[in-house]
Amino acid sequence: MTLTYRGLLISLVFAASVAAQGSRSGPPKPVPRGLPDAPGKEIVQRVCGATCHGVEIVAGKGNTRDNWTNVVNGMVARGAKGTPQELGDIVEFLAKNLPPRTGAAGAGGAGFIGAGPDDAHIVDLAAAARGKSVYTAECQNCHGEAARGTKDGADLVRSLVVLKDRYGASVGSFLKLKKHPTQSGRASASIEGDQAIDLAHFLHMKVAETLRNGPYSQPINVLTGDAKAGQEYFNGAGGCAKCHSVTGDLAGIGRKYEPVMLQQKFLFPKTLGFGRGGRGPTLQKPVTLTVTPAGGKTVTGTLVHLDDFNVALRDEAGDYHSWVRTASLKVEKNDPYAAHVEMLDKYTDKNMHDIVAYLESIK
Repeated sequence: MTLTYRGLLISLVFAASVAAQGSRSGPPKPVPRGLPDAPGKEIVQRVCGATCHGVEIVAGKGNTRDNWTNVVNGMVARGAKGTPQELGDIVEFLAKNLPPRTGAAGAGGAGFIGAGPDDAHIVDLAAAARGKSVYTAECQNCHGEAARGTKDGADLVRSLVVLKDRYGASVGSFLKLKKHPTQSGRASASIEGDQAIDLAHFLHMKVAETLRNGPYSQPINVLTGDAKAGQEYFNGAGGCAKCHSVTGDLAGIGRKYEPVMLQQKFLFPKTLGFGRGGRGPTLQKPVTLTVTPAGGKTVTGTLVHLDDFNVALRDEAGDYHSWVRTASLKVEKNDPYAAHVEMLDKYTDKNMHDIVAYLESIK
């Protein structure tokens, strides 16, 4: 084989590039860690590891109990099999052994071992209170009391620097590198270390308040409807009485749930899953599929995945089945909550509040 001068030059440049990349120093890639040795580990390995993924997908992560509960909810929705006791034990194991990782040297400190982009920033309220003092003294005039911005400063609740920040890493770097103006005139780079971490906690608290924990997300009085009108709608135009009975499945429902939960269960029944604290999943009717391949055997089971290209289910034995969707593949979907979904486009605000008032009156 004859190697031209041009080919030799390209080869040398490529080799030099590879060698340079190989010689660069940098942080080693994290090695996947196993689960901590603690009560419940075997259940996690058996239920989670044997279903759809290995346990390394959660090893090394950190979450609050509520967040781990949401993870388990999603796992169950995707077909994980386990008794209520086992699922509760899984949440208990994860919450105790993989708590939120807050790190002690945020703002880019060398010892920072805090959460990455896949982990939520867990707000420390004491740190947020200290951060509020920093914000009030240096940031509030431009960015506003609620950090939602003014004509002189950006909305920090929507700022990518804040949203991508974890424990001061991005906020601290921004203040250090951008020479950002402050109210007092001090150099923004001097807001570092613990002050930057505290400021980040305060800003993340404002984000959380805006998204889900603020005054507009707190339960309010939903009993503003007319119970009699709700009864008429329930038995008439709403069509509720076709599937439900106030002396059967809804008997005494007004005693069982607070009005806010009544409204949630009535409007979005299939979104209510595993209970808070990891115990006792709410009983739900699963969405089922019946799939018949051309000339093949019909398979029925619980929906795992369904889109325009693929379909997957688990049969009664827990076995996983999947197909590529083609014109010859027959797919029948049975959603027991389909009527509730369809009615969301038909209810008026009055209809919804009237029904809630009626359900609450069924003692």
